[in-house]
Amino acid sequence: MNANAANKELVFKDLSYKVCGLCFDVHNNLGRYRNERQYGDALEAMFRENKLAYQREFALPISFEGEKSRRNIVDFLIDDKIVLDLKAKTIITKDDYFQMKRYLDSVNKKLGIIVNFRQKALVPQRVLNKNV
Repeated sequence: MNANAANKELVFKDLSYKVCGLCFDVHNNLGRYRNERQYGDALEAMFRENKLAYQREFALPISFEGEKSRRNIVDFLIDDKIVLDLKAKTIITKDDYFQMKRYLDSVNKKLGIIVNFRQKALVPQRVLNKNV
């Protein structure tokens, strides 16, 4: 597959590039030793400044009878298309990917992005929901 074909297959290419670019800006401005809430506050300000539609701390729907509401909270839902999960920890684990898969299934979205601000170099991780 050539590079042009791969680029055409990227899900929400322009929007995801914009979101990741803003994450890079926040990482460059705040560094790597803040907490998730601080990164979230900075990102929210940048989303507003760039007129991106978003919902912060979006509660996933209840998935079974007896589950308490607001049990699972997504950091950001961008333009009703991308689930953004912020981390500030040493490494991203399989559990973080499983969590994102659960989020994507719950809200029936195609793309999730996990961003770990603790790393020296920011490497956003795209997670696709193949069921959508």
